[in-house]
Formats: sequence, C-alpha cells, structure tokens
Amino acid sequence: MSDYYLEAKNISKTYVGVQALSDVSLSIRSGEVHCLVGENGSGKSTLIKVIGGVVQPDSGRIVIRGREYQRLQAIDAIREGIEIIYQDLSLYPNLNVAENIAFNQTIESNSRVVNWKNVRLIAQKALEELGESLDLTERVENLSMSQKQIVAICRAHTQDCKLLVMDEPTSALTREEVDHLFSIVEKLRKTGVAVLFVSHKLSEVFEIAENVTILRDGRKVGEFKASELDNDTLIYHMTGQKIRYTPYEYDPQGSQPPALEVRNLSKAGQFQDISFKLAAGEILGITGLVGSGRTELALAIFGLNKPDSGTILIDGKEVQIRSPQEATRYGIGYLPEDRLNQGLFESQSIGDNIIVTIITRLLNKLGIIDRTSKSNAIGKWISDLKIKTPTSEASASSLSGGNQQRVVLAKWLATDPKIFILDGPTIGIDIGSKRNIHQIIRDLASRGIAIVIISDEIPEVLRNCNRVLIMMSGRIVKEYEEVSEVDEKDVVAVFSHDQPRGAVK
Repeated sequence: MSDYYLEAKNISKTYVGVQALSDVSLSIRSGEVHCLVGENGSGKSTLIKVIGGVVQPDSGRIVIRGREYQRLQAIDAIREGIEIIYQDLSLYPNLNVAENIAFNQTIESNSRVVNWKNVRLIAQKALEELGESLDLTERVENLSMSQKQIVAICRAHTQDCKLLVMDEPTSALTREEVDHLFSIVEKLRKTGVAVLFVSHKLSEVFEIAENVTILRDGRKVGEFKASELDNDTLIYHMTGQKIRYTPYEYDPQGSQPPALEVRNLSKAGQFQDISFKLAAGEILGITGLVGSGRTELALAIFGLNKPDSGTILIDGKEVQIRSPQEATRYGIGYLPEDRLNQGLFESQSIGDNIIVTIITRLLNKLGIIDRTSKSNAIGKWISDLKIKTPTSEASASSLSGGNQQRVVLAKWLATDPKIFILDGPTIGIDIGSKRNIHQIIRDLASRGIAIVIISDEIPEVLRNCNRVLIMMSGRIVKEYEEVSEVDEKDVVAVFSHDQPRGAVK
C-alpha cells in the first residue's frame, strides 16, 4: 500500500475553453502539513474541489488510502474523512456554536427530533479535544473570524477528519490569531490528520509547511520541501518572473506644512498620546500586533472613532473631523481592512462602486446623474488602475481579490484625496497583484499624495514606506526614519520586548 493518504494523479479540467488544470498531480501523507500555492487563476480552487468530490475532472484519478476513484463524489470524500473549509467557512450565522459544530452529525442521525443535550456534548467534546473554549450558546454571527475558524475546524473534527483542506484561512486574521490557528493545525497534525493549506502569504508557507506544491496557469510547476525554498525562489516559481523591490525614496518638496499632523491623540483603551507628521509624497508605514491600536487610530483620523483628546491638523490648520463626510471634504481617503464588508457593495456593479463617493459631483442641474460624466469617471478609473473586467456593469463580486481592491482604490481616488490611509491594502491578494497594488501606491505618492500604509506584514511596510512607526498596546514605541537600513528581524525584536511602561491595557 502507498505511504500516501491521498494521491491526485494527472488531473485535468477545462471550463468553457479555459484549461483550469492540466495534468496536475499532488500527494499528501497522514500527519503532513502540505501547502498549495499559486496566484489567482493558477488552479488551486479547482484542484481542492476535485479532491473534495465537488468538481469532476475531465481526466485523472484520485487515490485515497490505496482505493482508486475514477469519479470521486462529495459523499465519497466525506466518508473517506476529507473535509474542506472554504474561505467563507460555510457556517450558519443564525445558529449557535454548538449547533454549527454538531450540525452534520445531527443531520446524519436522521432523527425527527433533535437531541439538544447530545448536540452540546458533541460540540463540547470537539472543543476540548482541540484545547479550545467557546460559549456554546453564542450565535456564530457574533463571533470573530478567528472564533469562526475554530467552529469550522471543530465541525470537521466531529466527522472523523483525516484530511483537512483549508482555503486561505488566514486572510482576515491578525498575527496573534494566525499563531493560534497554527497551534491548532499542529495539534491536528500530531494526531495523524493531514492538512492541505492554501495561502497567499508566503511567510506562512515557510512557517507551517513541510512540503509545498506550486501551481501556475493550471500546471504543476513542482513539489518541494519547504526547506529547499526561499522567498525569492517561491515567488519566481509562482509568477515565472523575478520580482524585485527597491526602497521607496521620498523626495521632500520645499518647506510646506505637513499634509497631516497628529498631536497627542488619545482614546481610552485604544491608543494614547499619538503624535506624528506626514508630508505630501511620503509613504508612512504603521505596523503592530493585535491590540496595538493602529486601526482604531486610522478610524479616528477618518471620523469614525472620536478621540477623547488631541489635535488633528491638515496643511498646518487644526480641524475637527466628526464623520467620514467631513474627512472626505478635508481630502482624506480611507481604504478599510475588510474590503468585502466595508469597502465594496458586492452585488452592485463595478461602475456604481467606483462612483459612489462622488455621486453629487455627477449631478446635472436637474439633480439627475449625468450619464456622460458617470461613464467618463468610471472609464477613467478602470483604465488608470487596469481593472480587469469585460464590462463596468459586471458585479463587484465577479472580480478577483486584486481587482476588487483596485475598485476600492478607485472609489477613494475619485474623490481626489490629499491624504490616503490604506489599512491592510493587500490582504488576501496574490503576489503579482500585491506588486501591482504597491506600484499604484508608489505612483500616488509620486503625485504628491500623502500615504499611510497600515499592515501587520512587516516586509510590506519595509519595502514600500520611507518611514515606519511601530505601535504596541496603543502607543508608538519605535520610529524608523530610514527604512532602507532596517530589516525584518529588527522589527520582530521590538515586538518581542515587554509592554512599554504606561501602555494602554
């Protein structure tokens, strides 16, 4: 019998003339953490759906524990112990934690009456076996993303899971939550569960994977031991090109007052005594761990989180920003961390998403939107930001993550901001799209826009900012004036120190 729990052999799949997969093979052993990486459109999602029996390949076969399937069905995959946690987690938000965890077992019991005591026992046992603790009566819609992940994993665990497939599980998690998730994965691995981990975040690949399979344009580039790869080599295999970052160089323009200045800004329990200056054309990075207060600070500047004290100045003049509308009038744009829930109207068209911030500018004398002005504005930003879509009438949900992010960028750039705050600008975006977003940000700065990048990805701020602030427990604890002289280890060392005295709890 083969040493492998699962072998996908020579899988090919075509959708309406598009070759999603071409002769792709993948093998994974019990107790192994195997990463599947590739850019958007590389075939990752199709491959995991084939493994889960959701999609039937045109050719190829699946072998599970030595048993060969020519046409693996979803029920076969479940019976073999294959569980897939997709990006949306497929939970029931209106049900509580216990009901979600025990849902599949409750259905399989085929009973007309639900044994609620048994539901709670199943859920509690699953949580305890993973060393987790959640309120069984809490509705899932009220949980954090990290807690929802735990619920999804526990549900899979109740199904005697042998292979857990996780599709981009960390895209909306903080660093601390990622560490916690990895500890759960390690517990599963030690019990013999195989884990197939799909991620865009390359640092996570090296952190968690034993082996890595790389796809590009529907083909398998290769399978490697994680120890055989480094960041540049992995990027090259994924993209087919060498992506080099050169430090962003800020060129001061005269002695104008700062585009944005924050003086002693504080809010109880969130951030305290925050002061910094930001000049036109600068890219300032702000990084920090969970609870550092970085997002709360950004929301305060944008009028969504009123501070208790302190001063905000725009072009040297003190301002009161009580709402996003006032922030926009002062020339501030804000790209939120959660683009799907806060940045986009997914069901609306791409065009409508782009012009939503400038509708009043497009009205004619009768108070009706001028179609020509609307069309010109939409066309300009689709062209300028290279948004890949056959039509502006397509829904925003039809776009890839990278193109959705371009739409959110376009929405705020249409307001002609002088100051642009970007919170997690490349979360959940593949390597090539990240590079494109970073170049757009640099181009904006070169036009004189003052930029703030907030990110927990240290390489992102070091590669794209001329100056970096580190926040811990609501305070700025370190400032790097010359980012070109700093490496990731320097920043990690700051994070590893104890809480600064007097930090916000």
